[in-house]
Amino acid sequence: MIIGVGTDLCDIRRIEKTLKKFGTRFTSRLFSVAERSKAQQNPNPAATYAKYFAGKEAFAKSLGTGFREGVFWQSIEVKSLKSGQPYIEVSGGARAKLESLLPANSTFDIKISLTDEYPLAHAIVIICSINLL
Repeated sequence: MIIGVGTDLCDIRRIEKTLKKFGTRFTSRLFSVAERSKAQQNPNPAATYAKYFAGKEAFAKSLGTGFREGVFWQSIEVKSLKSGQPYIEVSGGARAKLESLLPANSTFDIKISLTDEYPLAHAIVIICSINLL
């Protein structure tokens, strides 16, 4: 069963300007150490940050809350499998909110797709419940 769907479009140029203006003040507030490390390996870190930004926004939208009700940037982490396939790990208030949306005797599965084509980055997130019985 689908619990929520969220999508977000982010202008990479906006992230580039924000990085120039605020640098680590911006990145350390919104992104985990692992996300920052991965972004800095990219020739254009702003493109990676924009995809992560869009992914986090899309996830918050898929919860139906946005960044309210205990859902914070740092409680949503975009990661990748060795194959490059992205996935989301949630903790804290984001996880609590997600678990509150689940039917009894179920768990969740989060699907995320990220893409960028300069100057835009896009993400879509689908949260599904999986019956444990």
